[in-house]
This record gives sequence, structure tokens and C-alpha cells, in this order.
Amino acid sequence: MEATWRVPWLWRALLRASRAVVPLLCRLRVSGEVPARLRHGPLILAANHVSPIDPLMLMAACSRAGLAPRFMATAGLFKAPVAGSIMRACGHLRVDRHTAQVAQALPAAAAALRAGSVVLVYPEGRIGLDPWMWPERGKTGVARMAAQSGAPVIPVAQWDTHRVLPYAAPRGLAGSLLRTIRQRPVVHVRFGEPIELSGLTGTEGAQAMRATDGIVEGIARTLAPLREDELQTPHHIDRTRPPDMSRVRRNRTAGTSPH
Repeated sequence: MEATWRVPWLWRALLRASRAVVPLLCRLRVSGEVPARLRHGPLILAANHVSPIDPLMLMAACSRAGLAPRFMATAGLFKAPVAGSIMRACGHLRVDRHTAQVAQALPAAAAALRAGSVVLVYPEGRIGLDPWMWPERGKTGVARMAAQSGAPVIPVAQWDTHRVLPYAAPRGLAGSLLRTIRQRPVVHVRFGEPIELSGLTGTEGAQAMRATDGIVEGIARTLAPLREDELQTPHHIDRTRPPDMSRVRRNRTAGTSPH
């Protein structure tokens, strides 16, 4: 039995600070609700990934919702001199992508969940490159975390964060931020309904793949109301974002098919 995890004071302070910083960049609208019984974990928040600014937006949205999630983040952040110290002090979880150590991330996350943590993860594993900006096919890690820990999964959808900071950042960062501060676009974050993952059959791998499809579809369903008048082509096009058809989902949300 893992010791119960307590949110570090530094992370609580940064979550509060994000609620002061975000209004300088955009008008954040948070909708949906996480049941009170789940807010202190164990809980997996599975979010779509649209822009490099997403973590800051999710910090502010989660703080409003009474959540203090531990982010699963790339190892590069942990290796940076200052950022790495902050990430470790806040209790975030390291993912060493494309290395032999990547397998360690899953049991570490499952242990964090068993200790009562809220863990936030991007199932796509990268900023999505679907040409129509719907969630891509996901990696099976989130489904395996849920299976190993028994933690429920709630989808989180965000929209228009690409209007705050484009894909190419930090290239052109100063100009992007100045434009954003001047325009203060509306950004949406929505918490969806818990995803039902029970009753899956087949091998362990087949169950993980079906659960992953269900999780990504749950994110897409949560996203649809945020972009109901732009279900196919987004109103705002991020020209720095290279489209990639290789991971486009076939069974996308109704009304979003490009064909």
C-alpha cells in the first residue's frame, strides 16, 4: 500500500498563480464538473493536446475545478536546470520517450494513482497533428494505467489554445504573446463524463487498444460542443502546424469526416 500523496506547497502556489497569469493571455471558459468524490484521487484526466501553452491553461482550469493534478511530462523538462527542479518538487511524473526507460513511466504512474493522486496525461503523446484538429489515435498507456490502478478516467477537452500560442513556439514567441495579449482570445476547457472501461474482452493488449479508443472518443465527444460551428475546418488555422494523416482516427465524431 503506497503512502497517501500530499500536494506539495509549491505546486499549490503555482496552480493559484496560473489563475492570475492566464487572464492576461486569454479569456478562459471552464465548463463541466468533476464529481467531488473524485477530486482528490485516484483519478486520471485524459486531455487532448493542441498547443505548447496547454499545460498552463489546464493548470488554471484544474485549479478552478478544485484539482491538483500531477502531469506526466517529457524527460526534457526534468533535465532542464530550473524547470527540472520545479517539476520534481511538484511531484510530476517523468516520461523518457524513445529510450529504454520509457517503460518505467507506467508503473510509476500506477503507483501514484494508488497513492491517491490525480494524474493528467495526453493520450496522443504529442501535440495532435490531425489536419482538422480532432484527437488522434492514442497510445495505450492511459488505458494500462487505469487497468493497473483501478482509477476512473475523465476526458478533458480544450479548444482555441492554438490561438494563444502556435505549434512552432518558442519560435516567434515574443510576437505571438504580444498579439495574444492584445486580442485575448476565448479559450475553452471542458471536463467530460467519466469513461466506462469495464466489460472489455479479449487479450490484455486487445483490451488496452479498445479502452484507448474509448478514451480518445470520450475526449472527442467532450470537445464537440466547444467547436460545434467548426466541426470540420477550424476557424483559426495555425499555419506553423504540420498536418499528419498517419494517426487520423477513422471513427471520428459525427460531422467531422473530411470525406
